[in-house]
Amino acid sequence: MQHNYVAFSQADVFTQIPYQGNPVAVIIDGDKFSDDEMQKIANWTNLSETTFLCSPTNPAADYRLRIFTPKEELSFAGHPTIGSAKVALNNGLKPQHPEYLVQECAKGLVPVYMKQDKLFFALPEPEVKPIPSDLLEAIAQALGLPNIHSIKLAKVVDVGAVWYTLYLDTVETVLSLNPDDRQLVSLLPKGTSGVTVFALTDGKTEVEVRSFAPAQGVHEDPVCGSGNGAVAVLVKEEQLLAKSHYLASQGQKCGRSGLIEVDLDNQGQILIGGQAVECIKGQIALPER
Repeated sequence: MQHNYVAFSQADVFTQIPYQGNPVAVIIDGDKFSDDEMQKIANWTNLSETTFLCSPTNPAADYRLRIFTPKEELSFAGHPTIGSAKVALNNGLKPQHPEYLVQECAKGLVPVYMKQDKLFFALPEPEVKPIPSDLLEAIAQALGLPNIHSIKLAKVVDVGAVWYTLYLDTVETVLSLNPDDRQLVSLLPKGTSGVTVFALTDGKTEVEVRSFAPAQGVHEDPVCGSGNGAVAVLVKEEQLLAKSHYLASQGQKCGRSGLIEVDLDNQGQILIGGQAVECIKGQIALPER
């Protein structure tokens, strides 16, 4: 049986070393796929996200990005934004602006800045809300957190993706968690990305992060851009670090060593970024119709 193919890539994000970051599958000519086909392919790749580079509908954008988990389409996600921008540039995209490109997605227009060999996305305007105390206690239990007093701060942070974001007392506490996926899914409202936890470190990075998204079919996201965005919002609002630029690490419990750079004050914007490398380049078959 003959198949038609389009260009396909898989990028590793928040690393310069292949297989140490968070992978994203990127289909180059997304206009050739229907919505159902996009979802079917995302379910098949079974990565935390699969993206489709499409023609923009807004003249201010360089491209339009469709982002899918194995279960649903997302309005925005962090590491797919960086990985897809890397693939687009490697495949000849010429941005309208010399210093940044503009991604159109369901959340709106997202600038992606090019700084040497790194890419940074501007975090969408965040919205921060409290977590009810009874729900927080239930989330702590679902995470396997033995002591509720280990939580120093907890907020719902919407950065295009909605994360229940918990600031914990130590890195050891962060790394000790073993969430019950079913419990978390039953507790979190529909439309929530999941739970991101973090603690300050005294090592080579300033922050250690973990992100759990079982409702999207992802037990633990190895290195999560939007989760780090939610953390950055709290770090900035609560002045947890006496600096405007910091480095976060994520992925240790997944066997990865992702590094995320955060700029808290880019003309009023929060920038989340890092390196990315293409690990797979080839073709993917168009589905039978």
